[in-house]
Amino acid sequence: MKVLAILLGFLASGAAVAKPPNIVLIMADDLGHGHLGSYGQTKINTPNIDELAAEGMRFTAAYAGSTVCAPSRSVLMTGLHAGHTPVRGNLGNAHLRESDVTLAEMLKSAGYATGSYGKWGLGLADSPGHPLRQGFDDFLGYLHQVHAHFFYPFWLTLNHGRMNLRLNEDGGRGQYSHDVIFERALAFIRKNRDGPFFCYLPVTIPHVELAVPADSLAEYLGRFPEVGGGQERRIGYIVSPNPRATYAAMVSRLDRDVGRVLQLLKSLGVDGQTVVILNSDNGAQSRFDVSEDFFDATAGLRGYKGSMYEGGLRIPQIVRWPNRVEAGAVSDQVTYFPDMMPTFAELAGVEPPPTDGISIVPTLLGNGRQRDHEWVYWELVSSGNVLRAQAARMGRWKFVRNSSESRVELYDLGADETETTDLASSHPDLIREFESWVRKNRTQPPDQPARSAVSYKDYVQLLPFDPAAMGRRNRPEE
Repeated sequence: MKVLAILLGFLASGAAVAKPPNIVLIMADDLGHGHLGSYGQTKINTPNIDELAAEGMRFTAAYAGSTVCAPSRSVLMTGLHAGHTPVRGNLGNAHLRESDVTLAEMLKSAGYATGSYGKWGLGLADSPGHPLRQGFDDFLGYLHQVHAHFFYPFWLTLNHGRMNLRLNEDGGRGQYSHDVIFERALAFIRKNRDGPFFCYLPVTIPHVELAVPADSLAEYLGRFPEVGGGQERRIGYIVSPNPRATYAAMVSRLDRDVGRVLQLLKSLGVDGQTVVILNSDNGAQSRFDVSEDFFDATAGLRGYKGSMYEGGLRIPQIVRWPNRVEAGAVSDQVTYFPDMMPTFAELAGVEPPPTDGISIVPTLLGNGRQRDHEWVYWELVSSGNVLRAQAARMGRWKFVRNSSESRVELYDLGADETETTDLASSHPDLIREFESWVRKNRTQPPDQPARSAVSYKDYVQLLPFDPAAMGRRNRPEE
């Protein structure tokens, strides 16, 4: 029934675009608003992404779907904000439903080949949320988000089976998973060069673990004052003896591969027919072993990943489409992940499924009237469907509730982008308006099951650790 509904929507649209563009969506993991040179970074080299920005449009008010991984991805895939999307917590076992219509399914109905390469987080092998049950033709990567914490696993999920990484067995670290996954994505682009294709690259860089091959690390060794070596067990990963250099090298390796995508598109002669989007699944992670302030990862915004303040939600976003999107453009249009569904639908010439998003094609192409969101909304739910936190933006006003029991904070982003002054007591009418909107525009989520214990025994060699080396107590696995 779901596929039939998508097809009928496609036919009803009249297939307005004879040959829609290819779409490459590269979504980094925990890449902060300030990690990139085009957003002001000075310590980490990102020449290819900076070139992407110089040749495309850079957004200064783009937001993720949530402040943590899984619900943000659920918002992106379904086009439904965090008060409607099915996965609303970072719990590992929640999944998309058979009835959900994803970006991939919508584009597949328009004749797109669809491939996903990286971290999925929206359904395990036996669930209806598996990527091949949600519109993707090909998948290589991690289904479980905790597995995605490791760059040297024994295996990766390949469609409904596995790809064994034998050089990583018995403690070996010979196959960097990001590289293996990226090669599959490049092969998908080559195979489908005649288009149209949708290549979704939810890469795991620069999320944990702190690890990168030596050819990238060499660029940064000795460049920064480090914060100490040693190892600490948090989820079984090893902390690099050169954490800042390693972190910078991971971002630069992502940059290298963005350059490889752009070069491949040019060599195949499809550069002008391809929209390339780079963004992140949430704000930068606060890393005890790196000190995010050192890299100014949030560009001065308050909070990090997991926070409903701007630093946890605002992301870098760059869109490039040669000769269609103005080169070097900068947009302050407020946009977030639900907008990808109607935007891609308009590019593909199909009607989108029900969505909370607004197409940003008028902004991208510089023609037509760009509609604005009246409200932008986020929430986070824990096991048992307990509402953990909420936030919303209405024009210049930002609302933050840090727990279901706490009062609502209010910030004027027009005058106070770093959210330093809570104005809630001065504007009770706005607080009432927020509460009213939430009651009318939020639904109860499906059951968000608690994360089951994850066994690493057949997946990755847990390296030796010495909790005393960092002067911290050993913490349980997450």
